[in-house]
Amino acid sequence: MTRASTIVRLAALAATGLGLAGCNMIFGSEPRTPPAAPTVTGVDTEHEQLVASFGGAYSAPQTQALIEEMTRKLVAATERPDARYRLTILDSPAINAFALPTGRLYVTRGLIALANDKSELAAVMAHEIAHVTLAHAAARTELEARSVLVSRVVSDVLRDQRASASIRETSRFDFASFSRAQELEADAVSVRTLAGAGFDPFGAARFLTALDRWVALESGLPDGGDGGPPSRLATHPSTPERVSEARNAARRIGAPGLGTDDRDIYLAAVDGIAWGEDPRDGLVRGSRYVNARLRIAFSAPDGFTLDNASRAVLGASPDGERRLMFDAVEPGDGQSLADVVRATWTDAVETGTVEETTINGLPAAVASSRGDAWHFRVAAVQAGEAVYRLIFAFRPSDPGAEAAFRATLSSVRAISETEATTLTRLRVRVITASPGDTLETLAARMQTDKPVETFRTLNGLFEHTRIEAGRRYKIVTG
Repeated sequence: MTRASTIVRLAALAATGLGLAGCNMIFGSEPRTPPAAPTVTGVDTEHEQLVASFGGAYSAPQTQALIEEMTRKLVAATERPDARYRLTILDSPAINAFALPTGRLYVTRGLIALANDKSELAAVMAHEIAHVTLAHAAARTELEARSVLVSRVVSDVLRDQRASASIRETSRFDFASFSRAQELEADAVSVRTLAGAGFDPFGAARFLTALDRWVALESGLPDGGDGGPPSRLATHPSTPERVSEARNAARRIGAPGLGTDDRDIYLAAVDGIAWGEDPRDGLVRGSRYVNARLRIAFSAPDGFTLDNASRAVLGASPDGERRLMFDAVEPGDGQSLADVVRATWTDAVETGTVEETTINGLPAAVASSRGDAWHFRVAAVQAGEAVYRLIFAFRPSDPGAEAAFRATLSSVRAISETEATTLTRLRVRVITASPGDTLETLAARMQTDKPVETFRTLNGLFEHTRIEAGRRYKIVTG
């Protein structure tokens, strides 16, 4: 296997699975007596590393206060009401929540934005608290050894110890999926906790439905579809069967209407929360990538899905037969762009294939390499002091790959400071529907791809749901 094919295989792995696995929400079973309650104390190095790898802590005082109050109510309804937890909101668009055995609770701003009321988010937090009180989180440590393989692959392939260390810290949680039996335990406890704390126990089923729909939207499936690949943003995948089990568990407690959801209070607390990526770290808008801090942009071929990973932009065609990686590299002293291209591989680049050229006025070098299963086109482009690398992988039998590579390469360009300043961070805004508003008129105010579908999913609406005048809804805008 050449170094090139290893990079592309790693890119495929990262695009589909190198995120935080979290846990699945499944309902049933009866809990055992939990161990002693956790208490967060002292300096927590693991916490600091984890927060750093997820973009840092997100500051939203009103939202933080609401979730902390919610957590206190949930804890009081558990079998360990003396437990002490500490909440951190992560500055990540991923839809995720998880816990450490020390009593640390984490929830991403992406998950907060998807939830529509307090009971939906409370269902997620109750589930994570149950994992801690049942000592499921402690079982993570036995799985950490598996992440060593990931760090070795990254170190060998990218020759970057910093990237290796970062992925090692993140992947330890990726491999820490809970077993089905543990999920059954945690969810049996969490539904009862939700109701005991005064929240609507049907909130769990509503959130799982929203999550399923988000997975379908991100995977290009019909609204409410199932069976597609896991979303890169939804790291707690669910199924219609799980929604059904959650709903049945709530029905065993009482009829719909039991407990409160406090929808308007919740929406007021999330109004203004950031949505998607920070422009300073790069934005993916459809098949286009643009980075305000690096002031660089490019467009992938139509139909490609792009993933703005921590140190590279990864992309793949719908069938996975074409893949790309775009990253920044640091040439050695005196190293030319052609040298950068050659250094990408451990084996020699084919003789005579290094081409010196310019791309949108930027100096560039382009080359090719061939493996048994994959062919590769690679380019190094210099923009100011920075050098960027584009790797394009395709099958040997793909006649249109060269044109697709050339089109992608020709789209690489430097953006002006003025253009960079126009890349504002998107936020969730809560608006009140006026008489005459329809789903289409409200969705028209969204600054996202698939505005109608995204508006419906974000607000828990379905195709034939009518907009109610005076009711509050979430939109995504600048």
